[in-house]
Amino acid sequence: MCKEWEKDLEKGLSPRNVPAAVAQPTSPSALRRALVLSSSSKALSASNSSKTLLVSNSSKSLLGSNSGKRFDKKYVKQVTGRHNDTELHLAAQRDNVGYIRQILAEIDSQMMGTVGGAEFDAEKRVVCCISHSDPVYMLSYFNKVAEIRLAIVNEVNELGETALFIGAAKGYLDVVKELLKHTTEEGLKLKSKSGFDPLHIAANQGHEGLCSLSEVNTYLYAAIVQLLLDHNPELSKTVGQGNATPLVSAATKGHTAVVNVLLRKDPSLLDIPKANGKIPLHFAARQGHVDIVKAFLDTDPQLARKTDKKGQTALHMAVKGVNSEVVRLLLKADSDIAMLPDKFGNTALHVATRKKRTEIVNELLELPNIDVNALSRDHKTAIDIAEGLPLSGEIAEIKENLTNCGAVRANELNRTHDELRKTVKEIKKDVHTQLEQARKTNRNVNGIAVELRKLHRMGVINATNTVTVVAVLFATVAFAAIFTVPGGDYDSGIAVTVKSTSFRMFYFFNAISLFTSLSVVVVQMTVVRGQLKSERRVIEVINKMLWVAAVCTTISFMASSYIVVGKYNEWAAVLVTVIGGIIMAGVLIAMTYYVVKSKRIIKVKEKEKSSRNKTMSNNISDSEPE
Repeated sequence: MCKEWEKDLEKGLSPRNVPAAVAQPTSPSALRRALVLSSSSKALSASNSSKTLLVSNSSKSLLGSNSGKRFDKKYVKQVTGRHNDTELHLAAQRDNVGYIRQILAEIDSQMMGTVGGAEFDAEKRVVCCISHSDPVYMLSYFNKVAEIRLAIVNEVNELGETALFIGAAKGYLDVVKELLKHTTEEGLKLKSKSGFDPLHIAANQGHEGLCSLSEVNTYLYAAIVQLLLDHNPELSKTVGQGNATPLVSAATKGHTAVVNVLLRKDPSLLDIPKANGKIPLHFAARQGHVDIVKAFLDTDPQLARKTDKKGQTALHMAVKGVNSEVVRLLLKADSDIAMLPDKFGNTALHVATRKKRTEIVNELLELPNIDVNALSRDHKTAIDIAEGLPLSGEIAEIKENLTNCGAVRANELNRTHDELRKTVKEIKKDVHTQLEQARKTNRNVNGIAVELRKLHRMGVINATNTVTVVAVLFATVAFAAIFTVPGGDYDSGIAVTVKSTSFRMFYFFNAISLFTSLSVVVVQMTVVRGQLKSERRVIEVINKMLWVAAVCTTISFMASSYIVVGKYNEWAAVLVTVIGGIIMAGVLIAMTYYVVKSKRIIKVKEKEKSSRNKTMSNNISDSEPE
């Protein structure tokens, strides 16, 4: 029979073959009811009085037949229950679907004149004087009838409960089906003073049990939840007290059938927490509902790691209970959660020890990664907590099991920690001393570097001044030589040997020496002082220019020697030329060789340094774990 109920529930049907003890519909009352209209109240309900409604053709208002007064949508409700329940509330409480239909039918019969004489006297019949030739007015009148019906169905008692709410709370599936036809979306979401709407109260009700009367009730409530969700799926996300969803309430009460219905409709309800941060898994684990916990973990195993505002996982909640099967399910989903502490530093082992859960403590101690000496925020291990509790059989067994697994007191554990802390302090002190010494060394090195930079700057300045003096000297000699030409000159100023090759060479190279020297002087006067790098480059260039000036001056001297010694002593000029050429060429070749060699050495060192850095970076990247 249970399987038949489950199949019916999955199809959205009410369970078949329900025992008579569960569904005991009361026969409809024989009392005749009529609707009473009055200007003294704002609701419409069934009444025990004999008044009827009279619809006038000459006006658009409702008239009471006894008084003839005019009323504008104001009506009185019959108070018959202890919580100001209407007849509809009482019918829903008695699971009297027939009487509910009769109350709703009386609205149509009295408003539209459809009640037969067998049920009412001729004096109580409603006379419809509205002309059927006016469809606009007929439509308006039908809307008014529907409004009155909705007002009756959505009427609340002193507890804020509608008839639909009472039917859902009692588990009367047929009552809910009947009233759901005439309920608006606002009526479905109306909450009683307890903070529940019809769906939430149905999910919160029911009982766990074997295939018995209580299980029949559970499936009836699940069928009601299914029916309401089919009507409006958004009802599953309504919240009650403490921001609790229907799934939270059903999981807390252990209503497996209701939980399955809600999960099929909206699995995202698993992640919606209550105001305290607990999700449905926390409540199901705390109460020890194995089937519900298994259903939650099968849907999403990561739920086991979700924490509430106190940092507690579902395992923290499960170890507070007595069901070790729930603990095994959570550890099977994720065994690492056993070491997750809450906001107070308590692991699941701390909580289970404090609650004296011997079987659960043994279950936790069997884990390979359990830390039996984990410290809570108040620096207590599990065995410290056990020793602080009153002695009992459970505590003695827990202490024995903890001791066998290597548990020690926090004081004993702190001795090792103190030694380690002392060692760390000594290492820290040594490192601090070394860092201070390195800081002093860096300060001294920086001072030496500053002095070296000063010396280097002074050297560059001296070299610049020297080059400038030499350039001026070359320019002076070259300029003076043009006015004191070798061999003399005529009164007109023309050189005597102006047509000789030696004089021409003298004149040409002397001019080059003059202009080169003057260029060096101009550069030295223009360059900005204080920029060592630029000054070094300038010095390298002007040094080469001075080489050119020196070579040109040498050639000018050799050419002038041929003019001075004459043709008879030309051998002396040749000797001077050979000696001067060898000396100048040797010096220039040697200087060029050493300059080129030094530059090559610098380039090789730079390449070696860059390759060494590249190799080190590659080794570091290879040694990093992937």
